[in-house]
Amino acid sequence: MDKISILACAMLVGTLSFGQENPNMRVKRPVTTNKVYHLKKEVMTPEKLWELGRVSAEGLSADGKWLVYGVSNYTLGENKSEKNLYVIPIKGGEPVQFTQEEGGESVVQIKENGEVIYLFESQLWSKPLTGGEAKQLTDLEGGLENVRLSPDGKHILFSRAVLVHPYHSKDKYSDLTKSDVYIYDDLDYRHWDTFNDGRFNHPFIATYDNGKIGEPLDILGGEPFYSPQAPFGGADDFTWTPDGKAVLYVCKKRFGKEYASSTNTDIYRYDIASKVTTNITEGMNGYDTNPVYSPNGQRLAWLSMKTDGYEADKNDIVVFDKTTTQRANLTAGWDGTVNSYIWSKDGRKIYFTAPVRGTIQLFEVELPKSFARNTSFKITQISEGEFDIEGIVGEVDGGLIVTSTTMTRAAEVYRYDFKKKALAAITKVNDGIYSHLAETKVERRFTKATDGTDLFSWVIYPPDFDPSKKYPTLLYCQGGPQSALTQTYSYRWNFQLMASQGYIVIMPNRRGMPGWGVKWNEDISKDWGGQPIRDYLSAIDDLAKEPYVDNERLGVVGASYGGYSVFMLAGVHEGRFKSFISHCGLFDMTSWYGTTEELFFANHDLGGPYWDKNNSKTYTDFNPITHIDKWNTPILIFQGGKDYRVPIGQGLAAFQAAQLKNIKSRLVYLPEENHWVLSGHNALVWQREFFGWLKETL
Repeated sequence: MDKISILACAMLVGTLSFGQENPNMRVKRPVTTNKVYHLKKEVMTPEKLWELGRVSAEGLSADGKWLVYGVSNYTLGENKSEKNLYVIPIKGGEPVQFTQEEGGESVVQIKENGEVIYLFESQLWSKPLTGGEAKQLTDLEGGLENVRLSPDGKHILFSRAVLVHPYHSKDKYSDLTKSDVYIYDDLDYRHWDTFNDGRFNHPFIATYDNGKIGEPLDILGGEPFYSPQAPFGGADDFTWTPDGKAVLYVCKKRFGKEYASSTNTDIYRYDIASKVTTNITEGMNGYDTNPVYSPNGQRLAWLSMKTDGYEADKNDIVVFDKTTTQRANLTAGWDGTVNSYIWSKDGRKIYFTAPVRGTIQLFEVELPKSFARNTSFKITQISEGEFDIEGIVGEVDGGLIVTSTTMTRAAEVYRYDFKKKALAAITKVNDGIYSHLAETKVERRFTKATDGTDLFSWVIYPPDFDPSKKYPTLLYCQGGPQSALTQTYSYRWNFQLMASQGYIVIMPNRRGMPGWGVKWNEDISKDWGGQPIRDYLSAIDDLAKEPYVDNERLGVVGASYGGYSVFMLAGVHEGRFKSFISHCGLFDMTSWYGTTEELFFANHDLGGPYWDKNNSKTYTDFNPITHIDKWNTPILIFQGGKDYRVPIGQGLAAFQAAQLKNIKSRLVYLPEENHWVLSGHNALVWQREFFGWLKETL
């Protein structure tokens, strides 16, 4: 650390007064984010995985010298998570705890004067970046979500749920307060893990004066549409125009069956004075999201997909120039798909992240002064390595602040140096844990697929791997199906954890995964049980030739489409595997089509409904239930009770079939979980059952 950084850190420690208590806040115990362990190298365990601090980058100070970040720590005894905010110098130094109230905080804005505006208990609070007493700014009934303050600070934009249709009996029949009945006449009656009770997220605008909020105006008043998007939309679905006279919001203005069958979100502009709404992406038929203005306010960028109903379509960066009224697709001629982006500070470039060859890397695209004569734009990959860039926080002199992971390291915040082309860690929340964990080596591997193409896989090895020994080996099947399998770090499907229990794990980038060109990504649609399944078999057959792979102890694991793959492989593996584990997998495509919620996905990837004879292959050859006669291998099935993407009947039907065929099988039913497992205690049960099953059967 240089002298300036040391001095700055010392000044920060000396001036921040985190010991002062606000009588309006409940103070929780400080969270230790750098645990110290004894010197003996240990292996990763499920319990240790849940000790890791989960890092989120919250924002940069205006001068680019300070980072505010969050750390969520899970307390298994209480089965809950606590999040605190911290401040650290960008050039390096020791972090200082910024908040210590009981409950989570998230940054809304870091102002030019160093004031940090953050959400706590659904209200706005403020506190100087240099420390001091926190001040509650707002006390709005019903609270605030997804807050955006106008550039001049005179208006506030936020969201809340609004009752539009009385689908729930208590809303429809006010005298029957003890009833619990839902009544529907159309689709979109449930989504992800929630039944639609007739309440829709709406954006609200109000005047704002240092915490005083005027009468909020619902700019979607009475309309049965969601903004932010359901179920995962957030503040990124909103932005203010640079002059503060209008807001932009993302919305899919479809209802019922149309809503369930479409991905056509648009970006709308609402003028505060005239109250007129304009669709600024009209005629663009896929997802249009993430609107962001350039630093000078003259250009607007957003992410755009072309095809309605195709949720995994190529994601492009589109820019509209207000001065010339020209629109340009910056990445149309580039063979990839964009994850996220930010403007450069000078507005001459856009930095973005995208999957490429088994990782997620940084790219830049240069913007000309005029789009008139430009049909192609210069795109450059600016980072390379065996890591993922999860997100870009902001630009600082000579580099970018990013979050990054590997398969053996959870997310931390880094500075990416343009000249050195390297990452330097800013946060080191989990160094204390990882320094005492035995290494699990990760390698690249290429295999020839059955059609002659190169098939890439990641392979992770157990601690103290000895090639003279033989190891049980797992084939991991990725979900999505069009989601990249990169250097990500999961708190459930954790490859470091699997390898640490003594397994080699192979993770193929089979057909359908981004990072290998648009065609490779598209090739899985309407071919779920075809080439992608053959890719899996090619990968494991190739690895099984290695002398250190125990061919008598091969297993397959996966979730969602990966769970479908497990069910398919159970019927076509021809004795290769000794054990299977499927989490929330699709077992019967016919019944799945009739109960899943996002029909646009099923219509695009399966070809459409089962009664359409053109789709017969999807519901016969590529349907796991039609291969049940060949099931003969032990199988563990996980199923979430609130999973409406892959509803409960899929897991139950698969388990019942295995039981009736007298196959060793087990059902682990998680009644309160959705497509994922979010509770710490439930996750530990999940992991203990997962590894317990492998010990029993492999």
